[in-house]
Amino acid sequence: MLLKEYRICMPLTVDEYKIGQLYMISKHSHEQSDRGEGVEVVQNEPFEDPHHGNGQFTEKRVYLNSKLPSWARAVVPKIFYVTEKAWNYYPYTITEYTCSFLPKFSIHIETKYEDNKGSNDSIFDNEAKDLEREVCFIDIACDEIPERYYKESEDPKHFKSEKTGRGQLREGWRDNHQPIMCSYKLVTVKFEVWGLQTRVEQFVHKVVRDILLIGHRQAFAWVDEWYDMTMDDVREYEKNMHEQTNIKVCNQHSSTVDDIESHAQTST
Repeated sequence: MLLKEYRICMPLTVDEYKIGQLYMISKHSHEQSDRGEGVEVVQNEPFEDPHHGNGQFTEKRVYLNSKLPSWARAVVPKIFYVTEKAWNYYPYTITEYTCSFLPKFSIHIETKYEDNKGSNDSIFDNEAKDLEREVCFIDIACDEIPERYYKESEDPKHFKSEKTGRGQLREGWRDNHQPIMCSYKLVTVKFEVWGLQTRVEQFVHKVVRDILLIGHRQAFAWVDEWYDMTMDDVREYEKNMHEQTNIKVCNQHSSTVDDIESHAQTST
């Protein structure tokens, strides 16, 4: 098991980002879904928890074979997906990733949002007070992203919002920018296979970090697209994007999912 805590600051408020994170996830999933790969939305509906209250539950299948390194592609089916289940009780969310083909693999992410610059060192005391972990700050303006994902229009150093006047962030922006919020993410990766555990867990954390950096950059760079939306507006947008994304992804996979799960059971 490898546990890390990521802290990603944004030039937004927690209330603003409630809309922004839903918009970003839907648009990003749609953009990344092509040629039979990407995100299929299986379920998206209101959910009530006795402790956390009202929220939203989603279940997705993430098809990503071509994004795996060569050593991983050699041991998984040609068409391969990870199941994502998420419980959104904003400003607290839980996300879990599992794979029927790899029963000893899992990712567990707990997220909390606060209006500060990542200064709350006790935010996960209830969840992981006594667990050793590395704290990693992610800077949406200054940290490098993989070259294939770079777009100048999504670079916070160049982008400036017309609706909010925020943007063109410079090194050290987190020290004095207002408003500012932080997305705190406690990420646990497990791959309990002797000989591969360390390599796989470290690789997955690198992928998670890249995804968090890209996603939060996009959420801010797209702020003028979602800033005037209400929750009803963004839920309707989310519904439309899910329908379009499923069409892009599912046509190729509808006849193969049963084969994958049969393969997984045999392998297990």
